[in-house]
Amino acid sequence: MNNSAAFPEDLLQTLEEYQQTHLLTWWSELEPAQQAELVKQIREINFAQIQRLYSPGSASSEEAPAEKAERATRPATVVRLLDRESDSAELSKATEAGKQCLSEGKVGAILVAGGQGSRLGFPHPKGMYPVGPVRQTSLFQILVEQLRARAKQAGQPISYFIMTSDATHDDTVAYFQQNQNFGLADENLYFFKQGTMPAVDEETGKILLESKHRIAVSPDGHGGMLAALKNSGMFDVMRKQGIDTLYYHQVDNPTAIVCDPAFLGYHLQRNAEVSVKVVSKRSADEKMGVVCDVDQKTQIIEYSDLPSHIAERTDEAGQLLHWAGSTAIHVFNRDFLEQIADNDDQFPFHRANKKVPHIDASGSQITPEEPNAIKFERFIFDVLPVADTVLVYEIDREREFNPLKNAEGQDSPATVHAALNRIAGEWLTACGIEVPGDCPVEISPLLALDAEGLKSKVSADLTINGPLYLGE
Repeated sequence: MNNSAAFPEDLLQTLEEYQQTHLLTWWSELEPAQQAELVKQIREINFAQIQRLYSPGSASSEEAPAEKAERATRPATVVRLLDRESDSAELSKATEAGKQCLSEGKVGAILVAGGQGSRLGFPHPKGMYPVGPVRQTSLFQILVEQLRARAKQAGQPISYFIMTSDATHDDTVAYFQQNQNFGLADENLYFFKQGTMPAVDEETGKILLESKHRIAVSPDGHGGMLAALKNSGMFDVMRKQGIDTLYYHQVDNPTAIVCDPAFLGYHLQRNAEVSVKVVSKRSADEKMGVVCDVDQKTQIIEYSDLPSHIAERTDEAGQLLHWAGSTAIHVFNRDFLEQIADNDDQFPFHRANKKVPHIDASGSQITPEEPNAIKFERFIFDVLPVADTVLVYEIDREREFNPLKNAEGQDSPATVHAALNRIAGEWLTACGIEVPGDCPVEISPLLALDAEGLKSKVSADLTINGPLYLGE
């Protein structure tokens, strides 16, 4: 035993009040650094919140998602892809409005990058995964180059707010430093870390210990972004920079159109507080959250909460009633997100029963074979029903939604390579350049963001007879 420091009296009273004193079982055995770590973790816990979330009554007061789904209808405010393509005047007007907003410096981008590449067999943050079909360009580099190209087009810098997690933060920051931020200026790059929530024993509500000096925690979900933006001072940074519109996307989709002017323009013209990009679902059982209206409020129902008999419903034309699959690409009004961040009860937590390794009362390591704990997380799409106006905006899946999720099969490195290769090939073909079917091609966003932009950059007599990378 060491010369143990006294545990802070105010924290002890809190632990006693909420019956969580077991967290100090091994206090006297811990080294000073371990004691400091444990105190820091305990100080960060909102015990009243944990007690409220664990209480069986907290879940029963909420209507089950499956019950809500019974009343679901198609979203009311929708811009369909075919309608947009057939009304070029409206599309041009919206695109100009989006470009104007960008040129006034009012847009910031949020990138969610808290995930590891473990499902891909990649021992680093997923954003570092090499996905370019020719240069093995990483997800991070492709997205940052898009942002830089859009900023150059707008004549105004665009700040990138990148949300990491405990698991990815240090590696991500180091990766950007090693690569000089891929050309993004330091004053336009901000990292902030999503929060964590302690896991509790499902039988007792006691907070679990991962080890004698460390609490078992897990990320608080992508919805934790609001608290993280507030607590890290990022909302203050945005206000100072004059940013009032936020373009939100996730790191796993390299074909997302970062700060898409047309999408921004429709969002502004429809006076939406939140807009969401959707694709037409491939099938009723495709694993995507469904955007729908329930009681005149637009929301997203997770695929796991949508009973199959509802997912399979069709209209008179035989088309899926619930066709709109969420791509997790949004535009948010900054002041709307701030208002929710300041009113915590508007934003629910979800409970998930999980297997959480921990130590028991004797200090032995337990690796459960069945779910033993409750984890709490928030989903960013739960802000939708709070909004007065939500715009649902359909996009071309082939062009804009090619996420990297699995090691093999659908949404895998092979399908993402193919998508990037196909898009680059289509742009070159539109420029009158013949692309052999077996030749991989990759175009840096710094050279062009679309086929139209590429036309002035390449010669129509370009001959391709091997792998081709076109850079700045």
